[in-house]
Amino acid sequence: MLRKLFPVALAAFASLPLQPALPSPASAETVRAEPVRVRGAIVSFDHDTLKVRTREGELVDVALAAGWSVSSVARASVADIKPGDYVGIASLPTKDGSDGALEVLIFPAALKGTGEGSYGWDLKPNSTMTNATVADAVKDVSGRSVTVSYHGKEKKIAIPDSTPVVTLAPATEADLKPDAVVFVQAQKSTGGAIAAQRIVVGSDGVVPPM
Repeated sequence: MLRKLFPVALAAFASLPLQPALPSPASAETVRAEPVRVRGAIVSFDHDTLKVRTREGELVDVALAAGWSVSSVARASVADIKPGDYVGIASLPTKDGSDGALEVLIFPAALKGTGEGSYGWDLKPNSTMTNATVADAVKDVSGRSVTVSYHGKEKKIAIPDSTPVVTLAPATEADLKPDAVVFVQAQKSTGGAIAAQRIVVGSDGVVPPM
């Protein structure tokens, strides 16, 4: 049977800050695991192993844990961002001291509040991920910028024309084809083995921008 991920579960996983794995009585190695993000293109897929050529050019094997799941991203636009929506925006500081978006993920309504906050991200050096709620239309959504709120704070982020804006869509094993672009949040053991339970894969020309 082809595996299929409910987008809600994957969004929660992919947009949370990296955190150490929870200790497992069955494996001391899990306690020492280092959270990592793998971004790159699929070289091969064999049921429980995904081989990826990372954006850094490294060839890595990702072991897929029992019950692993996959989702894809679907194209959206700035016009789809409405007051009250919950979004994840990766951004970089600009010369004028504000922030400019690198990508925008529009969360499903059921995930509002997931990973709320603004924290370091590794999409690019000095980048930040902000998971927050879009404020009211009167003062906070203007042209190509958006003001979001989290934990009583506000942040205004400009969205350049070239910024990828996506949402989540279902996917199956059939989407894990050679050269398909993937985003994988995983755990790397002290011995170097990489394991993951969730995959985000590009589809129909849309790639995971996270």
